[in-house]
Order: sequence, then C-alpha cells, then structure tokens
Amino acid sequence: MRQRSFLRNALEYGAVRLLLGTLAAGPKSLSLRLADFYTDLLDLAVPRLRRTALRNLELAMPELSHQERTRIVEGVFASIARMMVVFARFPQIHRGNIGEWIRYEGYEHVENARKRGKGVLFATAHLGNWELSAFAHAILSGPMHVVVRPLDNPYLDRLVSRYRSLSGNRLAEKKDFLRGILRALHDNEAVGILVDQNAGLNDGVFVDFFGLKASANPGFAKLAAKSGATVVPGFALWSETEGRYVLRFDPPIEITGDPVVDTQRIQAHIESVIRRYPDQWLWIHRRWKTRPPGEKPLYDR
Repeated sequence: MRQRSFLRNALEYGAVRLLLGTLAAGPKSLSLRLADFYTDLLDLAVPRLRRTALRNLELAMPELSHQERTRIVEGVFASIARMMVVFARFPQIHRGNIGEWIRYEGYEHVENARKRGKGVLFATAHLGNWELSAFAHAILSGPMHVVVRPLDNPYLDRLVSRYRSLSGNRLAEKKDFLRGILRALHDNEAVGILVDQNAGLNDGVFVDFFGLKASANPGFAKLAAKSGATVVPGFALWSETEGRYVLRFDPPIEITGDPVVDTQRIQAHIESVIRRYPDQWLWIHRRWKTRPPGEKPLYDR
C-alpha cells in the first residue's frame, strides 16, 4: 500500500474534528438535519457508494423494484447520518442519560450465557448502530473487548479509538487479538466482533448469503469452538416509533465445531435480521467482491 502523506492525514483529521464538533453541539434535531446534509455531500462526492449499494440490492433482492431499492439506499444514508450524530456525542453519553439513546431487549440471553462461565462472543454486523451497541453495553452492563481494524489515517485512528474507549471498552486490533481475546473469554468476559464483511480468497470460506456465494472469515466460528464461549447475536436497531435504538440480543447460535457449518449459521442469522431492517445495513460495502475461482466479478472495476 502506498504511504499516505502527512498533508492528507492532517486534512482528513481536521475535517473529521470539524464534523464531530458541529454535530456534538445544539439540539439533536438540528444535528440530525446537519448530518443528513453531510451524507448528501458524501453521496455526491463518492457516487460509487450508491452504485455499490444498488448493485448489492440488485444481487441480493432481485424481486424489488428500482424504486424500492432506491428507497432502501436513502435509508442507508439516513442511518449513517444518525450514527454520525450519536458518535459525535459519545463524550456526553453516560449512565444518567443512556436511556435517551438506547434500551435493551433480550438481555436474558446474555445473562444465561454468562452463567455458563466461558465468556460471551457477540456476533454483530454493520447494521443499525454498531458503534453505539458496544459503547452502550459498557455503560449498561460493563466493559467488553471490541475487535477493530486500525484506520489507515493514524491521527483519525487515535481519535476514533479514544471515542470508542470512553465508556470503558477495551479495543483489540484484528492483526494480534487472538491471545488477549482467548484470555478474556477464559475469564468469562464479553467480546464483540463484526462478522459481515467480505473476506479475501485466502482468508475466507464460501457460504450462502442472500442466495449468493459470499466469502466469510471462519475465524469467529473457530474462536467460538476453541473457547467454548456462547455466541449471542446482538444489534442496535433504530426504532422510529421510540426515537432511539433498541439493542436486541437474539438466542444463542449453536456451535458444532465445523467452521464452515458454523460460519454459515452465523451468516444466515445476520441475513435474516438484515431482511427485516434492510435500510439499516451498510449496503455500500462490496460484500460479494471475492468470488469462487473461475467466477466472473459481480462489480464493475
């Protein structure tokens, strides 16, 4: 990868600091309108995001009309805008006001998992507000370990890491997380991992996802089998009627010890939730980029 210039890193950092500052002040309603404006600019500046989202929906939900797909994509940008506002206000969120932003549902699945004493592995996705999900869990239940990928911009990486850690969570980078995560699970702690992204040909196994072969990393399933931890799906989903998120925990996913079978089960569950909340998933990601050997690419270069 080509080395990033200091000027580029500094400009990006300054822009993000300005964005966070403008969204952290004033009434939430005003910040949401401003965030919608920012995502409109993003949509115009990077048209490939919308093209990717529409292509993904064409592949995954061919039964939908173009108008229905477009409506979902508009919802995706609105979801990103909500996330931006909440993330900007992380320094202002605490136990006294966390209920204004999010509430629990299905927490008994987490409690039952903890009683087993082998740790809890949260299987989550870029669905709803995954940043708030981990942040709020630390406030409501206690700090957890969150596996993250470092950002390319080191200044932004430090800034985002600081925000993510404000509620007490501990961050583990994907490149060297295994030993620490196994120790945490052995100590009956909780670990959250995003498991819905495309994996490379060498790192992934192909499973069915929306009726298409998708490459998914089996590392999560292997970690669950090795540790004996309970796998609990969890997603912070936006409720329009409540005007806040609902951090919903689903019943545990049974782990067989076969990494392909278990990865398929996890991805199938994620698909089922996305189908119920399609406008809250990050369709702008090229989920089906990696193809089985011999298959043609599904995206334009």
